[in-house]
Amino acid sequence: MNWDALLEPLTRLCIGVPRRAEPLRRHTTLRVGGPAALFYKTRALEEFARISLWAHQHAVPLFIMGHGSNILVSDKGLHALVVYNACQRMDIGVETYAETGVAFRDVFLKTAQAGLSGLEFAVGIPGTLGGALVSNAGAYRSNIADLLIELDLVAEGVRMRVPPEWMEFSYRDSRLRRPNAPPTSLLAVRMRLQPDCRRAILQRAREFQRQRILKQPPESSAGSFFKNVYDRALAERIPNLPAPMRAAGVVPAGYLIEACGLKGYTVGGASVSRKHANFLINRGWATARDFEHLAQHIERVVYETYGVLLEREVLRVGDWNGEANMP
Repeated sequence: MNWDALLEPLTRLCIGVPRRAEPLRRHTTLRVGGPAALFYKTRALEEFARISLWAHQHAVPLFIMGHGSNILVSDKGLHALVVYNACQRMDIGVETYAETGVAFRDVFLKTAQAGLSGLEFAVGIPGTLGGALVSNAGAYRSNIADLLIELDLVAEGVRMRVPPEWMEFSYRDSRLRRPNAPPTSLLAVRMRLQPDCRRAILQRAREFQRQRILKQPPESSAGSFFKNVYDRALAERIPNLPAPMRAAGVVPAGYLIEACGLKGYTVGGASVSRKHANFLINRGWATARDFEHLAQHIERVVYETYGVLLEREVLRVGDWNGEANMP
């Protein structure tokens, strides 16, 4: 694709000026990733929709990103128009409207201050509301999908409002994470929240935040790298698994990784955190290839030890041709 030739028609749609070959490591929490063919940051919802419609209608590869907290971008980068979504308007109420570029934790803070409950689990979760929707973010037995009323989006060149069922949500998953997902830009949502005492809401959130601080490492990471395993038979045979998890049939991925002796295991500049084994951290000089090979090693060892193939929460994106397989 001739990206230079696309600059002029794209610029006519934009308030600002798109950039060529923007290094994506500047925009991901793992601090890795090669260049985007074209890069543009938008703060206006109608501009975001306009660019998305143009890209879909002209078959221009399009990748939407927010804070880059749940993606592993190849060292070769992304042969796509990367739109950084910074659309952040909110209208707070029992039915709350929010544009998807707003930080997920900020949606919680604004609604909590208004005495609205439902998003306490979002405290401490990195990334934007849009990223939370794609991965059906959640914690402490709550998920963003449970709060939704309607989504405003552009899909396959058409702007539409759809019910939550359109996303086909499941545990840390939606249709937009799957192979052959329809080209889609999530613009905004409406959510239903519950009135509650502001002090009680903030107290619950403080406890969730305390647990996160105790568990999560401070180094650059993408958050939880692998999904927890829902397997009652496995939970029954894992020694020392806490009773509530055993009863629920849930085995945390970090528990399996730690049980395999992989805390601190390192490939290049990427390591398994010694604080929480489900966090892969950048020691300061990691490449995307380091993270990919570290993840593959973890997957292989856990499978050989427990017969479980871990599923990733973090999405691998970009050009991985010749980069993905371990030597």
